[in-house]
Amino acid sequence: MAFSCATGKHRRPSRVKQATTRTMGVAALTTTGVIGTLSGPAFAAEPSAEQTGLTLALSIGDSVAEQVGAQAAAQRQAAEAAAQQEAREKAEALAEKRAAEKAEQERKAEERAAREAERKRLNTYVSPIAGSYVSTGYRTGGAVWSSGTHTGVDFHAASGTTVRSVGSGTVVAAGWGGAYGNQIVIRMHDGTYTQYGHLSSIAVSVGQTVTPGQHIGLSGATGNVTGAHLHFEARTTAEYGSDIDPVAYLRAHGVNV
Repeated sequence: MAFSCATGKHRRPSRVKQATTRTMGVAALTTTGVIGTLSGPAFAAEPSAEQTGLTLALSIGDSVAEQVGAQAAAQRQAAEAAAQQEAREKAEALAEKRAAEKAEQERKAEERAAREAERKRLNTYVSPIAGSYVSTGYRTGGAVWSSGTHTGVDFHAASGTTVRSVGSGTVVAAGWGGAYGNQIVIRMHDGTYTQYGHLSSIAVSVGQTVTPGQHIGLSGATGNVTGAHLHFEARTTAEYGSDIDPVAYLRAHGVNV
């Protein structure tokens, strides 16, 4: 008994028809050249859309990595340069500090040396006549002195012998002194006074400062004398009558008389 198939629109095509349809589709593609195109060398050489996107992503990733690496290298270089600059500045500051400290130490040393030199100068005393000796002592009695005694000492000295300041001080009198002849009176740095009498010449003036051993005049025989010599007095004031023992005065200041 033979059966015929219904031709309704909801009936699925048979397997034979499906195969035939596929065959016809392939043939049509072959006729239009699509298969030939897809299977040609050009298709093999041209990258697919998926391949092109991957390559671009890799290229962009490499570029960003290079930029990041370059930035990191630049930052490292900047940090190293900053560290070196900071180290240089610290070294320079330390060198300046040490130089300032050294200069301050040198300044203080110079000040100490200057003070010591000044102290030594102020405390240095010498004999008024170099290499001489006392020929007439202090408080020696006799009619030749108006007070009845000698108010100073006489140093042996020929006329024209250099007379020296016994220490540092300021000249308060320089000129004629009556019985003392040409005289010089010096106020010493410690407030005492020294007098030099019977000079043949005077080499200083009032107000002048003098130093130990400085030439101030020449010995002679001016005033009330019997011969050339130097009359030397030590006083508590610039005036006559305030005399103190000149030998003890000089010895107290280190002079061997």
